[in-house]
Amino acid sequence: MKDILQELHDRRENARLGGGQRRIDAQHAKGKLTARERVELLLDEDSFEEYDTFKAHRCTEFGMEENRPYGDGVITGWGTINGRMVYVFSQDFTVLGGSVSETHAQKICKIMDMAVQNGAPVIGLNDSGGARIQEGVDALAGYAEIFQRNIMASGVVPQISVIMGPCAGGAVYSPAITDFIFMVKDSSYMFVTGPDVVKTVTNEVVTAEELGGASTHTKKSSVADGAFENDVEALAEVRRLVDFLPLNNRDKAPVRPFFDDVDRIETSLDTLIPENPNTPYDMKELIVKLADEGDFYEIQEDFAKNMITGFVRLEGQTVGVVANQPMVLAGCLDIDSSRKAARFVRFCDAFEIPVLTLVDVPGFLPGTSQEYGGVIKHGAKLLFAYGEATVPKVTVITRKAYGGAYDVMASKHLRGDVNYAWPTAEIAVMGAKGAVEIIHRADLGDAEKIAAHTTEYEDRFANPFVAAERGFIDEVIQPKSTRKRVARAFAMLRNKKLENPWKKHDNIPL
Repeated sequence: MKDILQELHDRRENARLGGGQRRIDAQHAKGKLTARERVELLLDEDSFEEYDTFKAHRCTEFGMEENRPYGDGVITGWGTINGRMVYVFSQDFTVLGGSVSETHAQKICKIMDMAVQNGAPVIGLNDSGGARIQEGVDALAGYAEIFQRNIMASGVVPQISVIMGPCAGGAVYSPAITDFIFMVKDSSYMFVTGPDVVKTVTNEVVTAEELGGASTHTKKSSVADGAFENDVEALAEVRRLVDFLPLNNRDKAPVRPFFDDVDRIETSLDTLIPENPNTPYDMKELIVKLADEGDFYEIQEDFAKNMITGFVRLEGQTVGVVANQPMVLAGCLDIDSSRKAARFVRFCDAFEIPVLTLVDVPGFLPGTSQEYGGVIKHGAKLLFAYGEATVPKVTVITRKAYGGAYDVMASKHLRGDVNYAWPTAEIAVMGAKGAVEIIHRADLGDAEKIAAHTTEYEDRFANPFVAAERGFIDEVIQPKSTRKRVARAFAMLRNKKLENPWKKHDNIPL
């Protein structure tokens, strides 16, 4: 018996070493943690249950039968984050470059199947050189099996991808299907074709960092939702995100203890809106002052900054926040901000997370580049996302809500449950200047008349009361009491039941 136990111990130690000490040292020299160190940091201490420790590939081409390391380049299993179950796979770059083989993919598929069956999130720590070339189409088949499971798990359990090294070629499509993608600055990159292929085909000379680094994907492409300084920070932030999310689509997000007064009055909000209606202010100030303990987890902070998305808690309960940011492009809706917010709203709706919308929007961004880029269809995505969402929806209009953008931003007409406005709100088809120039075109040459018409229009429409008279605004509230009113609205909506008509699926304007 002792011999067998010793053999088990020896084999385990062999598996734990991955690609050997030399390769582990090389991984550390790049500022990267090993696959096992990452799992240990991500999960609660001693909670990791590993599966398929001894799985090895079956390839006999190109002398591969001589090199059959345990685990086959990926560590899989489950554990807990603050006591709540998650499944995890962590690719091991020290073993055959973390390349995906048929058996490597089978390991990932196994825990994804378990995650869907048992209702828990899947977290993928990606650090791979891509498909294992020696296996050819078997490796590609393995990728496709993973993709299919990503698709089936979408909207059933949260899926989080952390890119912690290279992720190229077909490998990028698995993270692309998941709900959130995070990257590590200077040590991770994603692209479909690498710099060498790009140079050969298009003659463009570009570095891996420029082509697919963290900065590119958080600021330009919107592929990634956030980028962190190093592995440790990235894993800590993933732990923090998981705390906001439910385990699956039949579960509710966890309710955390909170030490913040629900009736807290924020008198500073009474002066948040500047006297001049064209002066910007920081909408994040409002979000932080509404949230329990001022805790705001922002998603896609560096992309489409005219729109803010992220999670807060109210009375310990997770709420998704979508807000226009007047500091950037005056808070206009455009292609990028519409896509960003639409995807976020659909995630919240899939996982029964209530949505709070803070509105200060002068309209859609005009221009040929927007029209040629399809702002009509992209704007419709956000409209569609809000209209199909059945979760509790509370809206607060702080200042401008003009034209179609008023409709799109979770208006009463898109089944908003509770729609509040501050006294500073201006709800109209358009701004006074533009409206007067259309209505009183005959007086355009007379500055005094135009000024009088503008004042008259502002007095009549640059307020929330016309909309309140129609019942499109449920109540005009004091800014300082916003936290209390919003928290009570969500408390009232806690047992909301609303179902859309049966359909196989909708046809959102992609």
